[in-house]
This record gives sequence, C-alpha cells and structure tokens, in this order.
Amino acid sequence: MKGIIGKKIGMTSIFDASGKQTACTIIEAGPCVVTQVKTQDTDGYNALQVAFGDKKEKHTIGAEKNHFAKANTSAKKCVKEFRNYFEEKNIGDTITVDIFAEGDKVDVVGTTKGKGFQGVVKRHGFSGVGEASHGQHDRQRAPGSIGGSSYPSRVFKGMRMAGRMGQDRVKVKGLKVVKIFADKNYILVGGSVPGHDGSIVLIQK
Repeated sequence: MKGIIGKKIGMTSIFDASGKQTACTIIEAGPCVVTQVKTQDTDGYNALQVAFGDKKEKHTIGAEKNHFAKANTSAKKCVKEFRNYFEEKNIGDTITVDIFAEGDKVDVVGTTKGKGFQGVVKRHGFSGVGEASHGQHDRQRAPGSIGGSSYPSRVFKGMRMAGRMGQDRVKVKGLKVVKIFADKNYILVGGSVPGHDGSIVLIQK
C-alpha cells in the first residue's frame, strides 16, 4: 500500500477541453519523512512510519526529539503508519506526491466535521411527527415513539435517536486523481473529502 499524509486545503473546480466541470478537493500532500521502518522480524508486521508537518521544539518531548533525530529531521506534528508499503524506503527518505499519477484511483481517510448534539431530523433525516394541526404543538422535528409501553417496556438497542454527530473516521474509496502540482505538493482529487479545511487526511493507493 502506497500512502502519504496531507492537509486538506479546500475545494475548487477543474474544466476539461470540452468545458465539463469537475469538483475537486485540494490536498497539500507531503513532503513526508520516513521516521521508522517496521519489519516482520523486529515488530511482527511490515509497515512504514511517516511524519508530516513541522512542530516547534518547545512543544516536543524528549522521546520524540530522539526519535526524529534518528531520521535527521525536525520535530513533526503528525505521525502515521502505512502497512505493507510497496516500495523499499529507508529512514530519512522523503515521500512526495510523485508516488501518484494523474488518473490513479486513491482512498482518502479523514475525520468528519463535528456537529455536536443534534436531533433526529438532522442526524437521521426524519420528517417529524406531522403538521402543526389538530392540537399538535412543536412536533415538526420530534422523533415520535421510541418503543412500546407494557411490552417490551424498554428501548431496543440501535434505535435512531438524537445524539452526538460527526467526528467519525471515514474512508472515501475510489477517488480519481485529477491533477498534481509537484512544485507546490498539491494533489487534486475528484469529489469531496471528509474533514474541515486544514484537517489531516491520509491518501492511500
């Protein structure tokens, strides 16, 4: 699995020669530094640990400083692993957007926007109990009945109700790489990517 860590910049549109518009997400992918190479013999599995984004030294604990020093790099904000990496890499190597090509299909992993505590209309798409007529009062966004009274005298597990929404780890599969700007470390993928602008995402192939 090839992969890189990136930061979501925002969205834009790309037009082809025929004038067809494609909505794209701009991701600043890398450059990432290889900080550890895990193998079956030493760690029990094969993986490549990469780091992205500079961090101030005063915000870095000693163990992290020593870990990054082995890779001859400065302190980094984000450290992730990619298992069974296809290409051979050594500690201190740099990974850039060049590992992808225009037209590739990639998977993007991110954390969705947090919505806080939401009702059933926003969270699950309920329509409400009914119109505000015949004595009903403030029932347009109500959830309605959630279970029986005498039987089963409880609420079944998994009942769709109000609650916390968002902040979920989501993988969007099969996004097309529309364009790559290697000089700016930008990669444009077709469609939307989970997370707010500035959030960390993983791009995998």
